[in-house]
Amino acid sequence: MATQLTEIETQLTELRQTATEAIATTENLEKLEELRINYLGKKGQVSKILGGMGKLSPEERPKVGAIANQVKQAIQSNLDQKRTNLKTAEIAAKLQAETLDVSMPGVYRPQGKIHPLNNLIDRALDIFIGLGYTVATGPEMETDYYNFEALNTPPDHPARDMQDTFYLPDGNLMRTHTSSVQIRYMKNHEPPMRIIAPGRVYRRDTVDATHAAVFHQLELLAVDEGLRFSDLKGTIKEFLRQMFGDLPIRFRASYFPFTEPSAEVDLQWNGKWLEVLGCGMVDPNVLEAVGYDSEKYTGFAAGFGIERFAMVLHQIDDIRRVYASDLRFLQQF
Repeated sequence: MATQLTEIETQLTELRQTATEAIATTENLEKLEELRINYLGKKGQVSKILGGMGKLSPEERPKVGAIANQVKQAIQSNLDQKRTNLKTAEIAAKLQAETLDVSMPGVYRPQGKIHPLNNLIDRALDIFIGLGYTVATGPEMETDYYNFEALNTPPDHPARDMQDTFYLPDGNLMRTHTSSVQIRYMKNHEPPMRIIAPGRVYRRDTVDATHAAVFHQLELLAVDEGLRFSDLKGTIKEFLRQMFGDLPIRFRASYFPFTEPSAEVDLQWNGKWLEVLGCGMVDPNVLEAVGYDSEKYTGFAAGFGIERFAMVLHQIDDIRRVYASDLRFLQQF
């Protein structure tokens, strides 16, 4: 029995020495965990050695147990110390790798800017929303009814020649103005209402410095009981004041098939009168087309081209510049 006791004691002592050396030379946490399992796991080397205790006498077993506990504690202590050292080294290496050299030049990433047309649309929307208007939108591909007929422009009306557009094989067309949005909105809402309709429109225009086949409009519509032309004038004056400043404006009699009376609005800009938008009281036929009682309700409408406003405010000499995607031009805004 004494011989077996001596053998187990020797094995435990040698295991302690071997484990201490192996732990000391380990260089990463993964290997360290493998050593822990190898020495202290349920099927580890300490357990295998202690498996021979069954051949010892009851008096010898406590002595071996005490030695085994010392070996386990020593190995566990070495493991804990090594784990702490490895984690500290890992954090130090990570900090060293991620150290920021504040003396190095920064990496420049150019920031985008708002396109001048979008910027002007946003400005106009802010003004009208501040006046109590709601933004309304609609499809760019329209039916003839919404684009023309409901706006008091039947098929044989000469005003259609001024707004010739792109027609599709199914009879639909690309809208020539955002007035079609007004019709759609009125068909689904009851007065009183105040809306603004911004969006892209299409006309078969010859492209030059001041014309484009595709451009942007913003139109407003107000319908309520007792609205008068003076209400329209007050709205237009306040809008132009906020957009251009406190400048002289004038209203000239004009013609639009969907408003009566109608007017063009001019602004005195750089000493010259400049036409900026069209407006008028909503024609009773338009109100009747959407089911409103024209004896009870009146309304006014106005509209302008976003590109024209941008050309005036930014002194752009050619409308085509806003569509050319030339960064040398766009970076100015």
